[in-house]
Amino acid sequence: MAKQHRYSATIEWLGNTGGGTSSYKAYERTHEIRIDGKPPIPGSSDPSFRGDPARYNPEDLLVASLSSCHMLWFLHLASAAKLVVTAYVDRASGTMVEESNGAGRFAEVLLKPEVTIQGTADPATMDALHHTAHEMCFIANSVNFPVRCEATHRSAP
Repeated sequence: MAKQHRYSATIEWLGNTGGGTSSYKAYERTHEIRIDGKPPIPGSSDPSFRGDPARYNPEDLLVASLSSCHMLWFLHLASAAKLVVTAYVDRASGTMVEESNGAGRFAEVLLKPEVTIQGTADPATMDALHHTAHEMCFIANSVNFPVRCEATHRSAP
């Protein structure tokens, strides 16, 4: 039997400037994402949709979630394989397609992790770990678009 995990969040809109949603331009997209016991995340929409560029938007958070999930699985798998990762940075990006009616969808997310390994980084082993990390990632398994990984590896001195 599959084990279930539940997650909850409170999202509160903070953008009522006095007129509510009386028109598209009458309200701000600012909101706060709260999860019990954790610092709040300031949210908005993408600036293309009248959002605050200083706040996280849902598209940012989706790309970050995919990147974070992949990294955590990769680190776990590397540890289990007795490989010592000393640094990991991912400059992930996503492409969203907006339709003429305003709807949209992600076409893909590209992960570009740069991983530093203590000792020699065997390319085949590293590729296999990234492949398995992708297969295991809860978030990647939940989306309906490609998540690609173009990793680079280096050996620590």
